[in-house]
Amino acid sequence: MKRPTTMASTPSTPPSPQSLPSKTTSLRTLSSKKPRNILTNPIPEEDPKWVPLNLSRSELYLPLTFPTGQTFRWKQTGPIQYTGVVGRSHLVSLKQLDNGDVGYYFHYTTSDSESSAAKVALLDFLNVGISLTEVWESFKASDKRFAELAIHLGGARVLRQDPIECLIQFICSSNNNIKRITMMVDFISSLGNYLGAVGGFKFYEFPSLERLAMVSEQELRAAGFGYRAKYIVGTVEELKSKPGGGMEWLAALRKVDLPEAIVSLCSLPGVGPKVAACIALFSLDQHHAIPVDTHVWKIATRYLLPELAGTSLTPKLCNRVADAFVRTYGKYAGWAQTLLFIAELPSQKALLNSTEEKSPNSKERKLGGITKVPKE
Repeated sequence: MKRPTTMASTPSTPPSPQSLPSKTTSLRTLSSKKPRNILTNPIPEEDPKWVPLNLSRSELYLPLTFPTGQTFRWKQTGPIQYTGVVGRSHLVSLKQLDNGDVGYYFHYTTSDSESSAAKVALLDFLNVGISLTEVWESFKASDKRFAELAIHLGGARVLRQDPIECLIQFICSSNNNIKRITMMVDFISSLGNYLGAVGGFKFYEFPSLERLAMVSEQELRAAGFGYRAKYIVGTVEELKSKPGGGMEWLAALRKVDLPEAIVSLCSLPGVGPKVAACIALFSLDQHHAIPVDTHVWKIATRYLLPELAGTSLTPKLCNRVADAFVRTYGKYAGWAQTLLFIAELPSQKALLNSTEEKSPNSKERKLGGITKVPKE
């Protein structure tokens, strides 16, 4: 999965964030008297009591958010249902409800006091402080093609992941395929504390840096990591040596300019500009980071930089692509790029083509003239 990137200057003020779901929204406690630990007292999965997040489908549509290359830790555990870990230790499922809302269900948390912390961690992970509706309105005003795609691909939200989890996942993703990336991420995850099983999948806390430091390059190579093994070991060593610890160092990159964040990330073994952009966009609040792969390059040369059509992608041209996205979409250009990237995925391309064929104006409206499915 090649997602090179570049750095662009921060544009104008972003749209105002949406209001968070009401703090009075009830969080389902795992037991009326004490928290339920699925390791010793499992909760039946047949009929979970879904608690609504009060997020419309236009704000969050799970199939366009989770299986799209942002994270490899979440699993589909039912029809329009995805399960993963937030806040490092809260095991939760999300389901798109019949009314379009998203419901959540905590399978595991450790105490009543942490139940509220689990809800806060979930909302933070879902980036609900940003109104997708407002952001997309500005995109649609800037780009007719985005407006056409948005009709069919609403709710494609960018997540706000734990920086260490995101970093390790995207080191695994470099020049790799989805199946193998998932295998590697599952192996790394299994080094953490076991939280339980949902839908046939086992879930774990993401291992701490201290636990990761106990894994040797040889062990990772034996598990199929190849040359990436030395990068993970080297990155963990670098993070542990940072003043205040690696977690604090990474979190601080949320408060610096994008170029500084990219340079800092690229100081870690195995992290180049293309990996750094994904980490910056998906975990460090760098909303205008633009991961540029061959698909995004084709999008850019087709719609934003037609004068570059037929040329080969180079690091210098990656900078031009990033600048073009930011000029067109502004502060949240990375969110726009994410939707345009999703639209090029084979699964979504098939859906879009099917939808357009049924449209009475399908001959006039071809969603910007896309006809080819990108090869993975």
